[in-house]
Amino acid sequence: MYFVTPRQLIFPGDVIATTDSKVEGPVYVDNGRYRSLVVGLVEFREDGVVVVPLEGTYKPKKGDVVVGYVTDVLATGWEIDVRSFMPAYLPVSEALHRHVDLETTPLTTFLNIGDVVIAKVKDVDLTDEYPIILTLKEERVGKVESGTVVEITPVKVPRLIGKRGSMLNTLMEVGCDIIVGQNGRVWIRCRDTRDEVFLATLVRKIEAESHVMGLTDRIRAEVEKYKTQRQQGAV
Repeated sequence: MYFVTPRQLIFPGDVIATTDSKVEGPVYVDNGRYRSLVVGLVEFREDGVVVVPLEGTYKPKKGDVVVGYVTDVLATGWEIDVRSFMPAYLPVSEALHRHVDLETTPLTTFLNIGDVVIAKVKDVDLTDEYPIILTLKEERVGKVESGTVVEITPVKVPRLIGKRGSMLNTLMEVGCDIIVGQNGRVWIRCRDTRDEVFLATLVRKIEAESHVMGLTDRIRAEVEKYKTQRQQGAV
């Protein structure tokens, strides 16, 4: 038996269902009932209910695409901030496609403190000094030379992408490059910086209103209105 409705906003301790029902997500059992551990939304799926947190930190997984900032230059690589409670490391071997003599070539030639990179998580090992190992040897990753980076709560990333990429595809109709990092950083690059400002505003709107029904349709309407105004020279 369920005690919630689709897209319902719930709080820690709220009853979701009895234990004979299928419930996934951050929940706990109390006297034969599932209760929520977080502030979140209820999503009904074919095989049960899922609690989607509205707040939370980034928990890295192998294969994740992340947007990070270089925070330190080390002897054989770089320390990268990926908004995790664990430090991330980008070794030279995973950043460059050719051999480099580290005795004669400073690593700051390639990446320096403050630089932005789009990377992929190659491995996560909690026993290492740097539990998160990154790589740039994948498609659509590397040093970011231009564009805008917007930060959102990592748990809102699925809403920003949308079902089957519907929300992200809507944003990309503006005609810009967009990469959504699983760590809640979104990279946007447009030919016109005004388009970047517009998209950054929409990204923050999606984050703030992720629990609102019909959000994708409203965002699509804003994108169409903006495109029309741009064609008319009004923006």
